[in-house]
This record gives sequence, C-alpha cells and structure tokens, in this order.
Amino acid sequence: MELTLAWGLVIFGITLLVKSIRVVRQSECIIIERVGSYSRTLSNGLNVVIPFVDRPRNVFWVFNDKIILMNRLDLRETVLDVPSQAVITRDNVSIEIDAMLYIQVVDPVKAIYEISNLPMAIARLAQTSLRNVIGDMDLDHTLTSRDTINSKLKLILDEATDKWGTKVNRVELKNIKPPHEIQVAMEKQMQAERERRATVLEAEGDKQGRIARSEGVRQEHINLADGEREAQIKRAEGEASAIRAVAAAKKDALELIKSSVGDSQLAAQFVIATSYLEQFGKFTQKAGDKVFIPYEATTSLGALGTIKELLLDRKKADQSEKV
Repeated sequence: MELTLAWGLVIFGITLLVKSIRVVRQSECIIIERVGSYSRTLSNGLNVVIPFVDRPRNVFWVFNDKIILMNRLDLRETVLDVPSQAVITRDNVSIEIDAMLYIQVVDPVKAIYEISNLPMAIARLAQTSLRNVIGDMDLDHTLTSRDTINSKLKLILDEATDKWGTKVNRVELKNIKPPHEIQVAMEKQMQAERERRATVLEAEGDKQGRIARSEGVRQEHINLADGEREAQIKRAEGEASAIRAVAAAKKDALELIKSSVGDSQLAAQFVIATSYLEQFGKFTQKAGDKVFIPYEATTSLGALGTIKELLLDRKKADQSEKV
C-alpha cells in the first residue's frame, strides 16, 4: 500500500512538472489565462506556469491554408486566402474575383480579445471592401488597374484591422474573371485591334515607300531638268559665239568691199546678193523642183555683177601702177 502511494506521488509530481513547463518556439507566443482572465503572454523559450491554474487560450489562426483552433499564435507574416466572390462593376458587369492577404499579428492580446475569429473577420472584411472598391470602377478600368485596387484595399484593411492588433502588409488580386460573353467580346475586340494595327502599319509602310519613290522620281526630274538647262545654255553660248564670229567675218568682208568699191550701199547689196546665192542651192530638194526668184533678187544680182567689174578694174589699175 505504501509503495503504491509512493509511486502515485511520483507520477503526480512528474505530471505537475511537465504541465508547469511550456516551451514556445521562435516567432510564436502563447496567451495564458488564470482563472479565466488574461495573465501574461509567453514568448519563445522555456516558460513556467502553474498547472491547473494557468491555461493557454485557444485561438483561431491560419495553418496550411486552413483556419483551425490552436493554443498558440504564429507571429510571422501569414498568407490569408480571400474566397472567390461575384462583384458588380459600375457598368453593371458581374465578375468573379478573389485575392490574397499578407497579414501579421503585432499585438497578440488585441488579436485574441478584440475579435473572436481574426482570420475569418479579416477575410469577410476583405470581401466587403473589395465589393465596394470594384463597384466604383468600370470593367475596363478594373482589368487594367490591379495595382490601384491593391493599394485601396490595403489601406482600407490596414486601418480596420489596427484595433485587432494586426497589420495588413500586402494585398494581391489573384484572378479577375468576367462572364464568358464578355471574354468572347474582349477576344474579338483584341483581334480587331491587332488587325487594325497591322493595317495601319502596312498603310504607313506603303505611304513611306510611295514618298521615297516619289522623292526619287522628283530628284531624277530635277537632275534631268538641270542637265537639259545646262546643255541649252552651252548650246546657246556656242551658237552665240558662232554668230558673233560669222558677224565679225561678214563685217570684215563688208569693210574690205567698202574700201575697195568706195560705196557703202553697193557693198551692202553685194553682201545680200551673196546670201541669195548661198541659199539658192537649198531651195530644191529633188530634180524637177521649180524656184521662182523675186524681182528684188535680180537687182541684188545686178549689183553683184557691177561690183565684180569694179573689182576687176581696180585690180588692173593696181597692176599698171606696179609696172
């Protein structure tokens, strides 16, 4: 009997010793209640409690993506999945949307005593806040403004959870799923936009090609015109030089005839008659062509004969003087 009692006392003592020791891991804490009231918070390491008097408070927290009841609270940043829900945009389009929250407990006492189920409360608050934020935006704005939605939702949740001793570090939208009809319409719109861009790019390329070709043709015409102008100028200068040379020769001949004949009018008629004779050979193109000589031409030809006689007489006189 005494041996049994001794063994019972030993077992009871070991049980009290085990129950009086609490080991808390890093980044965790345990809330201790004494007779139903808050007593203290056990931090990481070895802690001693009074058995059967000090009891740990069970709390709801996230473990392996599930909300379960446990006797210790994780102080690390935790991912809370917000369930998918249907929300209506400002332009009356119903979309399916869900999100992820990165939360962290900064005051364990508030997180336990200010709210009964902290993860569930934050998830429900995120859902209602998300409906309010999306309700103020159009569908197109919702699909292209994830960062804006994340920022607004984070600000709302961080302010609301401050009294619960929790900080919302980050909010991320996972999926935004519009109705099937809207998805089909968006795909058609995207395809039409791609085709429009391709058509615009093709037209722009054709336009640039036409401009380049027209610039080349224009420059070619300018170069040809410049070359033709330079050629005409050169020909005109050559013709002018030839005319001046011929005029100078005729002038010298006229002066010579004038000095020999002594009569300027007769010398002029001689030049005219010489021109007539030069052009006579060009009047006929083939045998049998007839040429009608104007009356004025006979006068010039008569003057030509007179000048010839005068020149012969002058030549004889010069020869007599030499003898």
